[in-house]
Amino acid sequence: MLNIIKNAVMLLQFRNIGSFICNSSNWNVNNLLYFCSMKKTMMMVMLIGGMLAACTDRKQTVDNDMKQKLELTQEWDKVFPLSGKVNHRKVTFETQYGLTLAADLYTPKGENLDGETNNSSTKLPAIAVSGPFGATKEQSSGLYAMRMAEHGFVALAFDPSYTGESSGEPRRTASPDINTEDFMAAVDFLSKQDFVDAERIGIIGICGWGGIALNAAAADTRIKATVASTMYDMTRVSGNGYFDSEDKEESRNSKREMVSRQRLTDPTAMAGGVVNPLPADAPQFVKDYYDYYITPRGYHKRSGNSNDGWRVIGTQAYANARFLYYINEIRSAVLVMHGEKAHSRYFGEAAYHYMVEGKAEGYNVVGKPNPTPENKELLIIPDATHCDLYDGGYAELEGKGKPKNLIPWDKLADFFAKNMK
Repeated sequence: MLNIIKNAVMLLQFRNIGSFICNSSNWNVNNLLYFCSMKKTMMMVMLIGGMLAACTDRKQTVDNDMKQKLELTQEWDKVFPLSGKVNHRKVTFETQYGLTLAADLYTPKGENLDGETNNSSTKLPAIAVSGPFGATKEQSSGLYAMRMAEHGFVALAFDPSYTGESSGEPRRTASPDINTEDFMAAVDFLSKQDFVDAERIGIIGICGWGGIALNAAAADTRIKATVASTMYDMTRVSGNGYFDSEDKEESRNSKREMVSRQRLTDPTAMAGGVVNPLPADAPQFVKDYYDYYITPRGYHKRSGNSNDGWRVIGTQAYANARFLYYINEIRSAVLVMHGEKAHSRYFGEAAYHYMVEGKAEGYNVVGKPNPTPENKELLIIPDATHCDLYDGGYAELEGKGKPKNLIPWDKLADFFAKNMK
């Protein structure tokens, strides 16, 4: 009995040592050699056990710290009606940046899924959806997710970090790293659901999140299929301006000086969302943005694009980075979908050609051709504008008149079903 008590005391001591090892920046090889010189095997075993226990305790503490309490709206407040073919509930999940994201989980009715448990042996393919850049899950991404659930997929529409109902301060902040992690964290969440087949997960990115989706697909091999719908390359437009009209050092430096000054004068200042009121001479694509984000067609109170937009310095990281340079190495399936009349079409076409051929206009490097070009596809929707692919489009302004139905839902479902077998 005395030996048992001694061993218990030793274990507690070694747990403290393990905690020191997990946390201390002063730990070095000499310390480790000292402990390895202990002669008794039991002492070493207990040391290792204590280290693991301490590290486990610390990991649990970190995990708990990462989970932040969010206040989620429970009533249906989307800009589209709830389909009778799906079930819906609010969920949250954590990113590796310590942020908690809010999301809507859509599941097909009739699959015997109850809450967070699976009442049958069914495991369904799943899709994570986000975008447009500056929008919320109550807008276009929620519609995409709901339609995919109607086609038999588990679908998750989430608010990115620092936006919507998700956590993160200061609000309306974005970066390529953080936003790419948002998608990968959504894949983490879906993979852990017992009614999801973790080997059949895809993603959909809309507008600015189309480019982010490609970046995530290049980084995360768990993503088996990707749709980039009416995509922007946010790093390209932030650094080069629309249509690369400001692709010169002088223009970029002028912006950098302005943003650098802003960090000291008022880092919380907002840049504003879609221009409102709408100037009579606004370009057509700005008028289209206004029609979606400001009118009843797509306005939402938590949407940055519908209200005060991003912080002036909130997207500074995008202006000084270029991502997508490894998309020519994506081996999983990718569908780039764009409208024939979209002002942003050049983003999607250039990304597609660089992804397949390793070279394209707007890319300053030449890479190798894609090793699996056979599962890459460029789909141009006739007569569709950029915002038509947010919700399908309407014959009249403010979401009135006959729906154009320009989003090929069956095509998207077939693409995912084929490539997530």
